[in-house]
Order: sequence, then structure tokens, then C-alpha cells
Amino acid sequence: MKWLDLLHRWTGGVIGLVLALLGLTGCLLVWKAAWIMVPGKSMPLIRDPASVAMAVQRLLPQPRGGASVVFADNGFALNQLRLPGGAGAYADQAGHVVDRWSSQWERPELWLFDFHHHLFTGDVGETMIGVAGLCGLFFVVTGAILWWRTRRTFKWRLLPKRLSRPAIVMHHRDLGIVVAPLLLLSTVTGAAMVFRPFAMIVVAPFGSPTKALAALRPGKVHGGALAANPPWQAMLTTATRHFPDAVPRILSLPRKPGDPITLRMRRADEWLPNGRTTLSFDAATGQLLSSTDAMAMPRAARVYNMLYPLHAGRVGGVAWKLLMTASGLALTLLGSLAVWSFWFRRPRRPRNAR
Repeated sequence: MKWLDLLHRWTGGVIGLVLALLGLTGCLLVWKAAWIMVPGKSMPLIRDPASVAMAVQRLLPQPRGGASVVFADNGFALNQLRLPGGAGAYADQAGHVVDRWSSQWERPELWLFDFHHHLFTGDVGETMIGVAGLCGLFFVVTGAILWWRTRRTFKWRLLPKRLSRPAIVMHHRDLGIVVAPLLLLSTVTGAAMVFRPFAMIVVAPFGSPTKALAALRPGKVHGGALAANPPWQAMLTTATRHFPDAVPRILSLPRKPGDPITLRMRRADEWLPNGRTTLSFDAATGQLLSSTDAMAMPRAARVYNMLYPLHAGRVGGVAWKLLMTASGLALTLLGSLAVWSFWFRRPRRPRNAR
């Protein structure tokens, strides 16, 4: 038990600040649709293929490889244009631009998202985020084990009684056990989204991980070069005909010649905000090449698709958002105070007497 306590404290002292920042940025991102200030974000939604196609035509008068359009949705009724290099724009549902940027640093929601998911360092940062999530899981488990010894001294406090090391340790121990279920959910879902092998362990009770991986892996299809004026309306009409209950979420242009145009849709029963129902179209002709129905995936794959909405508070309405906010704030408080007490409030070693 002594070694477990030592490992818990030292690991927390090293990585606690990262977890605290992830908790704080996560809280802000849960409510980003509320604090993004752009005109038109509360307009009624337009779903018919002709109107959506006209908006895409205005946003992409000259289609560029690697560009994508995230369509308006409940709570944020603006289309978002994403361009290579971090540039982009918000546009109303008619395709008229209401705000434009040349770098993610011009929009706080974009660089907050990049920090929370990649620590501003791309794939390396994403791996670090996954490791931090696994460390958070370790803290929840070991913290519960260590708390059990002192359970009789439990006292509920939102904040420590004072900023002394003993008071912070007691507060850390007791607040941690209260929010442990929320932290367990946040850390498990966060790490699972980064590390597929860990995710397959999480979903294994619901079905075969091998079948889940096969279903989640995008199919390989090839088409012609990107046309100068793709038939957007025909593609959207085809998609609606195949999945009448689905709404378009992300239209992605090919990154290199031969890649298809992909359209992600969200069916009525999907939790994932951008859906996993995917259609691939020939970039030259607009002909449908393949389609994947997210609701026909194996159960383990469908459970995997639920991890992000659970983690990001994108399901369950305001009540779930509040729970995820509480989880993030608790992680911020526990992580920051753990680092403070470990590095700046450590007990002094007594001098050796003669």
C-alpha cells in the first residue's frame, strides 16, 4: 500500500497539470455552442437537398482538395467551411459567409479544440492525451483503494479548508471519491478515442472486437479526379433516398486524386453528433460508389460510436452537459491542487541531529 500511495502521488505530481488543463478546456468545449458569438446560429434548420446543395455551391465555388463542410445542426445553425492549413469560415444555411478566418488562432473554439485533442502538437500530442487519460484511470482506481483505509474520516467539502498540504490531501481524497464515477467515464472514453486497442477492450463485452474494427475501418474505393463543378444536389438527393431518416453532417472533398467525395450522415437513432453513416461518391461524376449504415454495424462498433457523445456531453441534453461540466471542473481542481501540494507544499525534511 505504501508503494501504491507513492506511485499515485508522484504520477499525479508529474501529469496532474495536464489533466487539470484538459478538464478546464473540456468544460469550455461542452458549452461552446452557447458562447460562440456569430450571427445566425439560432436560425431554423433547412434540410432539403436543393437548398443544402446551393449552400455548398456558394461555399465551394472552386472545389479544393482537402476542404470540407460541416453542416448546420441543432444548437448551432451555421455551416462551417474547413480549409487546409487551418483556414475556414462560418456561413448561414444559404451559403453566405458571416465570419472568416485564415488560422485557427483567430477562433477560440478552434484552438481550444486543438489543445484538448492534440496539445497543439498533432499526432504526438494526441498520444500524450491518451496517456494522460490512462493515467487518469489509474488515479481513479488507486485513489479509491487508498481512500478505503481512511473512509471513516470522510467529510464533504467542495474546496479545501485551507491551502496547507494536509488540508489539500484530505480534500483531494474525499472529493475524488465523490466524483470518481464521472472521472472514470471521462478518462475511459477519452483514452478509448485515442487508443483503438484500449477501445476494443472497452467494447469487448458487447461483441467481437475484430468485427467492430472491420466495421469501423473505412472501405477503399477509387474514382476520378475532382470535377470543377460536382453535382452536389444529385449526390445529396441520392443520400437522402438511401437514408430517408438521416441528415447530412460532413461533406469532405478528396485529399488526393482518385479519392472519393465522402458524405457523413447521422441517422435518427445515432448518438454521434456527426454520425457514422457514410456514403462515398466518385469525385468526377458524383456516382455513388459505396455506403455504410451505422445502425447496421455490429453492436460493439455501435457502442464505440457512443463514446464521443458521452465524453463530450453531446447526448442527454442539459443534464448530461452539467454532469460532464462537473467532471471537468473536478478534474481541474484535483489536478491543479495535487501539483501545488506536491511541488510547493511538500514537508521539509528535518535536519539530522548530532
